Amino acid sequence: MSPLSHDPHFQPLSSQKTSQKRSPQHTRQGLSFCLSSLLLSSTIPALAADEASTTQQSETMVIVGTATKVETPLVETPRPVSSVDRAELDDRNVQQLDETFRYRAGILSGHYGSDNDTDWLKIRGFDQSTYQDGLRIYREGFYQWLPEPYGMDRVDVFKGPSSILYGEAPPGGLVNIISKRPTENAQGHIDLQWGNRNHRMLGIDTAGPVNADHSIRYRLVGMAKSRDGDLDHTENDRYYLAPSLAVDFSEDTRMTFLASFQKDDGVPTNAFKMPYGTIHDTPFGKVDPKTSYGEPDYDKADRTQTSLGYELRHRLNDTWRFEQDLRYSHLDLELRSTYMLSQLDDRMGARGLVYRDGDIDSWTIDNRLIGQWFTEHTENTLLIGLDYQNLNLDGKEADIYGFGDPVDLFKPAYGHYTPVASSDLIHREIDKEQTGVYLQNQLRIDDRWVLLAGVRYDKAETDNHNRTAKSVERSDDDQLSWSGGAMYLGPHGINPYVSYTESFDPVGRVDADGRLYDPREGRQWELGVKMAPRDWDGYISAAVFDLKEDNTLVTQAGGYQAQAGERQSTGFELESVGYITDHLKTTLAYTYTDAELENDKRAALIPRHQASAWLDYNFATLLPGLALGGGVRYIGESVDGDTTVPDYTLVDAMARYSFAQHWRAQVNVNNLTDKEYVASCDYWCYYGESRSIIGSLTYQW
Repeated sequence: MSPLSHDPHFQPLSSQKTSQKRSPQHTRQGLSFCLSSLLLSSTIPALAADEASTTQQSETMVIVGTATKVETPLVETPRPVSSVDRAELDDRNVQQLDETFRYRAGILSGHYGSDNDTDWLKIRGFDQSTYQDGLRIYREGFYQWLPEPYGMDRVDVFKGPSSILYGEAPPGGLVNIISKRPTENAQGHIDLQWGNRNHRMLGIDTAGPVNADHSIRYRLVGMAKSRDGDLDHTENDRYYLAPSLAVDFSEDTRMTFLASFQKDDGVPTNAFKMPYGTIHDTPFGKVDPKTSYGEPDYDKADRTQTSLGYELRHRLNDTWRFEQDLRYSHLDLELRSTYMLSQLDDRMGARGLVYRDGDIDSWTIDNRLIGQWFTEHTENTLLIGLDYQNLNLDGKEADIYGFGDPVDLFKPAYGHYTPVASSDLIHREIDKEQTGVYLQNQLRIDDRWVLLAGVRYDKAETDNHNRTAKSVERSDDDQLSWSGGAMYLGPHGINPYVSYTESFDPVGRVDADGRLYDPREGRQWELGVKMAPRDWDGYISAAVFDLKEDNTLVTQAGGYQAQAGERQSTGFELESVGYITDHLKTTLAYTYTDAELENDKRAALIPRHQASAWLDYNFATLLPGLALGGGVRYIGESVDGDTTVPDYTLVDAMARYSFAQHWRAQVNVNNLTDKEYVASCDYWCYYGESRSIIGSLTYQW
């Protein structure tokens, strides 16, 4: 992170159009596999009843979409993926995207503390890109699109290079958010939340058919919430609205229209602190974790984001179908963010300021032609795709080094600054286009072997204009990316696999000298096994991986990012979600990651060891409606050069009670003991998030 970079008693709404009544046991079984971390549930809802019934042929069969862009059974995908569904998002009361994967392997979050204007994730030691409904969300520098968890139906993560299907992306992989969709049955709920740090939230989620034959269905999700930041004098207010409409034009053709509007107004949290007073002792003690070095009366983070798009699904015949996804997005940002730049002496520090005032317009479209045919011993699925992405950023910016008077590191005083003048601003415009053509084939042989191979060609053009200086930096990059994998389908649900993937990521930002960064390129080998025995309601996944990136970005002293050759991450992941008894569910994860730069120096931020465990017990017979949950998260020590960040352990807890058929009350506490800790360092150091307490009351119909 650099300032210069950037219970049977209460069922959740279903995103599927077609549903069948199930017994409580079957419902529990299906939910556990939708939670599945091994593999991803479908990003593409079923076109018609025959596709829906395919999903229901086996209680343990869940169809994947994000990993291959084609519906494929979970346990037959030789790619590393994890997923968190709506039920788990509700159980843990996730408030930000980067809280989603706290109990999954291979993913680091919270390393910059609680940030109210950016989501921070590291996957297998690297950065990642964010997608929504299979289309990229553009996040360029400080122009950060913030997805609202209340509007999410599920969140998937593809670990490792993913360019084969999604084009440009960092080597860590991608997070794909699946939006809430219209439902065939009329249903809804109203949510009220309150908590510490003046947390307040009111939300409504309603869905159902519009006409008698259910060929037109709607969903309307709306929410308003407010909360103070984890630092003094910081806050954020949010308003969110997401309508959607699904229309069946025929048995073979359906369109789903998706829209969203979100407004954020707040004062940004800047957790940047020096090692002095956080990791290192001083004669004056430690810096209070809540200390803010910002300017409360000047700093602001006002963001408006709007999107409008559709998904088209059309069956051409029994063999071929056509799918098209399109979205237009607009982001308007006004950001003034003061941060600690450097230490001057044993008491004082100099500050910097990030100033951005502009907007991003982006278009993205993905076209897919999918064919499927069979022989006596094989099942073949061919995917042919063409996608296009276009981004235009236009704004005024300034990066001020030495903003205002120096401040006391331990007791900062505010108000001693001169506002940014118009003469300090640079007019920046970035135009970026990418066109990709991809081909993927999946072959299943004798119900024992799955072979997956793909190739993609991308052409990306970037123009970074400094309109003030009348200069431009241009890049014209093209890349051929390959992917392959093989899996053996064992007779007892034990499926070993091997996979290879690549990534390609043109960086639209410029370095300290005003030059565009070179594209980052990644490649990964992985060997693993996915286990989902039919006589057990759960799964276990294990994998070893070797992931490398060329032209990696490294934070330098003073906050600059420089490209520093090759970076490598090797590791091991173990993950399991399953029921130990009919009422006790466990979620377990362990990660070992050895992330190094090319000089064999450990990469900053990334711990070698991570482990987590979450238990959820439903008192279905003893105290119907009551459920208790709790989790432990361990993050091992990390380094930043000669600075070592100690390991830490956090405890989370949940209590839920469903009553009177339509009501549910819930309390969630994260960092139960209110542990004070430093989460990571990379030139700066960052305190981790303090205790969070949120109570919820929900009425469902």
